[in-house]
Amino acid sequence: MMVDAPAAAMGHAGHAGMSMDAGAVQDMRNRFLVAAVLSVPILLWSPIGRQVLHFGVPAPFGLRDDVFQLVLSLPVIAYSGAFFFEGAVSALRARTLDMMVLVSTAIVAGWTYSVVITLRGGGDVFYEATTVLISFVLLGHWLEARARGGANDAVRALLNLSPPQAIVIRDGAQVEVPTADVQVGDLLLIKPGAKVPVDAVVEEGMSDLDESVVTGESLPVPKTTGAELIGGSINKNGTLRARATKVGSDTALAQIVKLVREAQGSKAPGQRLADRAAFWLVLVALIGGTLTLVVWLLAGRSFSQAILFAITVVVITCPDALGLATPTAIMVGTGLGAKRGILFKNATAIEDAARIQVVVMDKTGTLTKGEPEVTELHTDRLSEKEVLSLAAAVERDSEHPLAEAIVRRADQAGAAQLPATEFENVPGHGAVAMVDGHRVAVGNARLLARESISLNGLANERDRMAAEGRTVVVVAVDGRASAVVGISDAPRPSSKKAVEALQREGVGVVMLTGDNRATAERIARELGIREVLAEVLPADKASKIAELQRAGKRVAMVGDGVNDAPALAQADLGIAIGAGTDVAIETADIVLMRSDPFDVATAITIGRATLRKERQNLGWAVGYNSIAIPIAAGVFEPAFGLVLRPEIAALSMSGSSLLVAVNALLLRRLKLPLAG
Repeated sequence: MMVDAPAAAMGHAGHAGMSMDAGAVQDMRNRFLVAAVLSVPILLWSPIGRQVLHFGVPAPFGLRDDVFQLVLSLPVIAYSGAFFFEGAVSALRARTLDMMVLVSTAIVAGWTYSVVITLRGGGDVFYEATTVLISFVLLGHWLEARARGGANDAVRALLNLSPPQAIVIRDGAQVEVPTADVQVGDLLLIKPGAKVPVDAVVEEGMSDLDESVVTGESLPVPKTTGAELIGGSINKNGTLRARATKVGSDTALAQIVKLVREAQGSKAPGQRLADRAAFWLVLVALIGGTLTLVVWLLAGRSFSQAILFAITVVVITCPDALGLATPTAIMVGTGLGAKRGILFKNATAIEDAARIQVVVMDKTGTLTKGEPEVTELHTDRLSEKEVLSLAAAVERDSEHPLAEAIVRRADQAGAAQLPATEFENVPGHGAVAMVDGHRVAVGNARLLARESISLNGLANERDRMAAEGRTVVVVAVDGRASAVVGISDAPRPSSKKAVEALQREGVGVVMLTGDNRATAERIARELGIREVLAEVLPADKASKIAELQRAGKRVAMVGDGVNDAPALAQADLGIAIGAGTDVAIETADIVLMRSDPFDVATAITIGRATLRKERQNLGWAVGYNSIAIPIAAGVFEPAFGLVLRPEIAALSMSGSSLLVAVNALLLRRLKLPLAG
């Protein structure tokens, strides 16, 4: 999480303040080991070692116990304790208070008091309390740093996707170069089993690519000439020649890593609240420690007893757990999303996803495939394959989207490919040609009128399909209507399950489209959507979102096009389908790399689980401090003899922080909704 006033950082490096690299984690471990190893003999030659553990070995070189402890404590204070002192100085320079200030105060107070007593001839000293305090707090930091490192597995996995080397074709020769040296415009050779080094466009070859590691798409994606390749995906079978289009930090993979890191580094609203709470908690701890010292002195206790209670209050109040509560959960949540191809742009997006009540989905390109498809076919006299074979022969050379839909359906059905002659294109009507000795006309009602062809028994089917919002194409053979073809923008395979999953979570689903109402309502019925906003102009989409918001709903908008951008910005949460335009992706808070609407439900599930972990962690952190502070202050000592020493307080505080980190990591075991 980024540094932010009033807690300009939960100032400790790599804790709640900033992410740790491997070197910083190792440094933390080394500081802990120095403190832990030297704390053992300090503890043995302390009053605890002598009186509780009955350790009887005299101090070396004829030194007094407290002098020997002082000598051993010097490296702990100078090396291990420096971690806290540096953090405290940074926090004070930023005019804030954090746990580093608290721990440093406890260390300085306990150790300085002990040094003064030692130099004055001996007495009750707290060297063991100071060094064990440093050891336990560093242990907590080290374990937390390793736990937070585990939350970054998704980012590390993404970083390892790009192959170190790439094969570039230069002057007809294959040259192996570092991937970092690939330039835009280079011609790449991608062999079967190899990773795609950078984003590219296929110029030659056919293959299936495994894009699951980048987009979360589980099935191999077929690629042929003109298809876009994502750097980091794996070529499964055929050999491809592809032209590099984006390299380095511009590749899709690099952008994904950047988004995930920014999300993990950003502050959620819950974290800003925790930071403010931590600031005041530190202030309360310092004031509370001072009051504890004064009250016990006024009660007639010795200064050594009073300072012991005061130091314990300062130590146990450290807001470590409070600082960890939100960022650890955010890191795990964003990593979990990245593995499924769901990119949260910032921490706020995760919390917003958890609170969504209504999801508004654009129809074309989001709930549907965004391209025409034959969805119904009714024939008269001829079989389906015969009709498709004749119609496709007429339409095969046309670039019209409806013609392409018929050709695709014929190819899928395995219809015979026949040659067409005497081809005549009739603009706005259709086309006519001779196929296998038959005059075949394929077009709309105007073409039928021109050819004086009657629909006869197919009229009812044509009228029904038209009423449902489908585009109807008629196929006539030798002057007689032989089939009516219903063409429409078909729903994505997972759209219905996406709607069902959202409704199971208690989230309302609204379809928003510029299409006519008949088409929109047909799609809505197929998908189980109860509320439809149809015939909405692009400029009015944002106002429709605003209407829902004025009704008191927290609204998410899902879209893929330029005309969706204003609505995405207006919504409480904008979700862009990954295959959509750059404008939509730039405006959105969440990007779905797989272009799968089912991932909307998954994103909301991750958001709710993450927010739940945040609340659990914050509840624990606040509850722990509420109970621990009175005990540390010695409130129960007169009646029950219940006392905490600083080293026990340090262990308790570190354990609390580690518990929060582990609880957040359990989020990785979240059961996400399955599409089927």
